[in-house]
Amino acid sequence: MENQKTLSARAWFELVLLGLIWGASFLAIRIALDTIPAVTSVFHRVFWAALALWCLVLIQRKKVPQSPRIWAAFLVMGLLNNVIPFTLMAWGQLHVSTGLTSILNAATAVFGVLLAATFFQDERLTKRRVLGVGLGFFGVIVAIGLRNLLAFDLQSTAQLAILAGTVSYGLAAVWGRLHLAKLSPQVAAAGMLTGSAIFMFPTMLVADGPPSLYLPVETWLAIAYYALIATAGAYLLYYRVLALAGSGNLLLVTLIIPPVAILLGAFVRNEALPPNAFLGFGILAAGLLIISRSGGRD
Repeated sequence: MENQKTLSARAWFELVLLGLIWGASFLAIRIALDTIPAVTSVFHRVFWAALALWCLVLIQRKKVPQSPRIWAAFLVMGLLNNVIPFTLMAWGQLHVSTGLTSILNAATAVFGVLLAATFFQDERLTKRRVLGVGLGFFGVIVAIGLRNLLAFDLQSTAQLAILAGTVSYGLAAVWGRLHLAKLSPQVAAAGMLTGSAIFMFPTMLVADGPPSLYLPVETWLAIAYYALIATAGAYLLYYRVLALAGSGNLLLVTLIIPPVAILLGAFVRNEALPPNAFLGFGILAAGLLIISRSGGRD
């Protein structure tokens, strides 16, 4: 179990920057969804991000993997970390506000802790982590609202789809540690996104048909942001912050994302969240803080 690292000024800056980038991505995705279907929006996200990262890999002259085993691992990683969660969350955002989507997305850390404890002996559940996970789940229930959970209408289904996406993120973290840990971040991210694009292209053709390139300027700007900055660029920044701050402190980024998404959704799209969403986020945030500070201690 890694020891908790102290956050330097540089680590704090990059951690906050990552939170700002990912927080704004929810608004960019929602803007794109006004003019393109959900599956097509995901294809744009993974295709342009993969292209940008492969350009970087070639410029830096990184070694490209040749092993079929590694490329198979890329396909699975792309499915778990991009195809499933991106698609579920993009569809969910059609029926759930930007801010609430970002709050539910924060449950990624909670599921990640549970799944890591299931697969890795050095990620055991301590008493503090159990408390943090419990608070996290309670916060999610409060944010959604028990009545909505039991309603099974379109909005509640969309919220559950977003939560299912966070479970897929947790499984991706396990898969990545098992099969891609020895690769450079640039190559791992490029390979993963390539695997995602391979899945998304035929899925898009079946679900939405060929993509149109005649899109409004604001749609292309939104795509450019969430594909190049919030996906390709953010993956590279993520690994920098991980090296500087450690995995425990990196969980703090999940506390930065929702306030950014909520504010942008309110100012740009006039979205308003019910009081229970803010209360739920507060409880979830408390759980995430406990998890991030637990380390290997009881």
